[in-house]
Amino acid sequence: MTQTVSSTVDNPSFALTRPVHVEAAHLSVADLDRVGAFYQKVLGLDVLDRTASGMVLGTGRKALLTLTTRGDAARQPRNAAGLFHNAFLLPDRSALADWFAHAVSLGVSFEGASDHLVSEAIYLSDPEGNGIEVYRDRRPDEWTYHGDGTVEMATHRLDLHALHAEAKPSSWQHAPNGTALGHIHLQVGSLPEADRFYEGVLGLKKMASYPGASFFASGAYHHHVAANIWNSRNAMVRENSMTGLQDYHLSFTDDETLGTTLDRLDALEIPVLREDGVHKLVDPWGIGIRLSRTAD
Repeated sequence: MTQTVSSTVDNPSFALTRPVHVEAAHLSVADLDRVGAFYQKVLGLDVLDRTASGMVLGTGRKALLTLTTRGDAARQPRNAAGLFHNAFLLPDRSALADWFAHAVSLGVSFEGASDHLVSEAIYLSDPEGNGIEVYRDRRPDEWTYHGDGTVEMATHRLDLHALHAEAKPSSWQHAPNGTALGHIHLQVGSLPEADRFYEGVLGLKKMASYPGASFFASGAYHHHVAANIWNSRNAMVRENSMTGLQDYHLSFTDDETLGTTLDRLDALEIPVLREDGVHKLVDPWGIGIRLSRTAD
């Protein structure tokens, strides 16, 4: 399967204009049809490509999520390293309200809803327990930055009644243009090791810290990648047959930033496989990462 489908979107979200951003993610699943149908029906993603063992989902021609299956797929334990959630970023609050009303009409089971100051987010899971966040960002000029460049984040209650009241009647058809994978949140075995990897190796900046979690980003976004140990403290390297997150794709908007990252990986003697312009590596817990230049 491929994760290289792309398209140009007018006025892309702030998250996507940074030197590095999340492009797409790849999940291994046990029941491809069931999980694929969920992302189509609940999140409104389109099938961009399909084979007997996988599908690519996205909006327009932009791939956001690849699903694949294998004969020996085994459900990953809750405390395994891997995905905490994929975070689907909608263009604005109006789109979030419309999606929320749509999900309510389907009887979706929600797992939380929060106002994070920089964003408003709703949480749920797919049929195999892969976490999902659906969110919208406030404008960056509404965020509070500290003197060291970090950003103020919090977890407050999101008023879902007010959000639902803003929805336009029966307006949700599918994920709107501009929908993106705004960030990815990981379960890891050690926060100090995650800090060393995402700051020291990939060169992202730690933008915020919670007890048991770190948030990393490029270009003053609130976070493109987060890592926590809430369920996974001391987790070991993932087994290849596990369902869940197999890899995710970080896209670089300029050659210099990508080159600097690749030079750092080479200096640290971290193995990188180059294939069709994509640089592939694994993090300390065996989660795959794909690095590439953003398509023009």
